[in-house]
Amino acid sequence: MLPAGFRHLTIGSGIRAAAARRPAKAAIHLDDRTLTYAELTRRMARVAHVGRAALELRAGDRVALVAPNCLEYVELVAGLSDIGVIVATLSPALTRGELRAILDDCTPRALIVHPDVAEAVDPAWAADMALLTLGPAYERLLERADDGASLPEVAEWEPFALAYTSGTTGKPKGVLLSHRSRALSFLAMAAEYGCFGEDDHFLALAPMCHGAGFVFACAALSFGGTTSLFTQGDPEAMLVRMTAGDVTGVFMVPTHFNRLFGLPAATLAAHRAHSLKAIISNAAALPQAMKAQAIAQFGDGLLHETYGSTEAGIVTNIRPADQLRKPASVGLPFANMEVMLRDEAGAAVPPGAVGELYCRGPTIFNGYWNREAATAETLVDGWVTVGDLAVRDGDGFLSIVDRKKDMIVTGGLNVYPREIEDVIARLPGVREVAVVGLPDDRWGERLHAFVVTDDRAPVSEADIEELCRRELAGYKQPKGVSFIPALPRNAGGKILKRALRQPPSAEAGDR
Repeated sequence: MLPAGFRHLTIGSGIRAAAARRPAKAAIHLDDRTLTYAELTRRMARVAHVGRAALELRAGDRVALVAPNCLEYVELVAGLSDIGVIVATLSPALTRGELRAILDDCTPRALIVHPDVAEAVDPAWAADMALLTLGPAYERLLERADDGASLPEVAEWEPFALAYTSGTTGKPKGVLLSHRSRALSFLAMAAEYGCFGEDDHFLALAPMCHGAGFVFACAALSFGGTTSLFTQGDPEAMLVRMTAGDVTGVFMVPTHFNRLFGLPAATLAAHRAHSLKAIISNAAALPQAMKAQAIAQFGDGLLHETYGSTEAGIVTNIRPADQLRKPASVGLPFANMEVMLRDEAGAAVPPGAVGELYCRGPTIFNGYWNREAATAETLVDGWVTVGDLAVRDGDGFLSIVDRKKDMIVTGGLNVYPREIEDVIARLPGVREVAVVGLPDDRWGERLHAFVVTDDRAPVSEADIEELCRRELAGYKQPKGVSFIPALPRNAGGKILKRALRQPPSAEAGDR
């Protein structure tokens, strides 16, 4: 029995509390459109009504949302989760085949798409689920909806979103994220970064379809701040927006930094003044040289680098004062997060020794959708591991040294090579293939395929590129191919991908 006065923490309740304080204040801004808090909460209520009345959704049902960052994103996720619906936030970069595979996994009652990516949807899918495209039809539904209907009670530990991340088999896994996990993340972020208060203005650059992109875009909305969505790819336009004088916080991945620091020195020099309180980096390791560039450009006391996962949320953070004195470190455990490094027997390792990173705290996921075995592998006695290996120094600072699994992070996006390997292996003439991530100044890592051929048919790099273009989202396509006589293996027959991560050379058989 819950104590008297208990109120569940949900995504919607935080936004409504902020709206009650200052309803006329700008909540979300994109280009020339702005939603005030009053307008946002009204639209959330109407989305909830459409969900129940028009789409006949009930608690536990799934709805898939495929859209780039847009003004409607928050109202859809918050409004549908207000009635207990789980929103699968899917990448707009997915091909039709990739999207269909995920839909088959989460079996949504409805699919909502942005018009910019509507071509990824087969009209025949309407036989399996309701299809709704954002735009005039969606707006008409909201206009007819009731914004005064009462909302059901939704428990904070229930999932509000299903974020898909690739698995070790190459098949995407749905990560169930609870209201509580995100609400408590917002509270910890507000304390740690100092840029999510009522007087703050946060610039959201990363896609909200990914866990971190959603968290950093929405945190300010729980405290009455303003979030501006920015969808332009031009780095100079991004720099101008960051330094316009109203932005107090921004979340960036290494690809953003790389684009910025590729601008002419005169352009960078012309945009040094700003009102930023925090610059937060995440999704992939930020090279130490780039950290020094960021500090030189924007000043001391701003740069945070956060390490985490979709499954666990924010695990560690390295604060501005430690960026240069603790090179390659991801910092100390985040608020309310415990971290343990374990050996293969499960025992804690001493400082200086490498161990698998386990963490636990109130922000961890509920498990994988319909993946009991995978959940048991990742969630062990209340501790989460995503297979990263780390070392802790004598001051308690953590550094990630390798990945136990072979995940590649390119441009801030997670890619597992098995998915790409399975596609390339379908080509006649391909006997074996291994895909690894090679260091890349722009993307953090770039995908490179090592291919062993046989005599079935001639195979060229162009053949592989064409197939991957048809079958895979752009960020999953290899940036290079090497043809080699055999894949390196250990005595047990396991492919030694670490040996392949050296930059390819002519001796390796490139052609």
